[in-house]
Amino acid sequence: MSYTEADVSAARAAMNKYRAEFDGEVAAALAVVGLSAERADKEAKIRDDMIRVAHESGASLRQLAEASGLGRKTVTAIVEAGQS
Repeated sequence: MSYTEADVSAARAAMNKYRAEFDGEVAAALAVVGLSAERADKEAKIRDDMIRVAHESGASLRQLAEASGLGRKTVTAIVEAGQS
């Protein structure tokens, strides 16, 4: 793999965003937690979009709840949020 200077700079900036004034293990752990939270948020948005697409295509709320591991109330809220 090869990375451009811009790639390295962006990665450093992302890590520094969460490391704050800490060094060592604490800084590394904070960076991983922060970056993981960003990733989880992005994945949840994709999941929610696909729940809405599946529902519009005919999937039931029960099917979506089972496939996603979410409760029916949560799935219903996701579907309804896309309708507003």
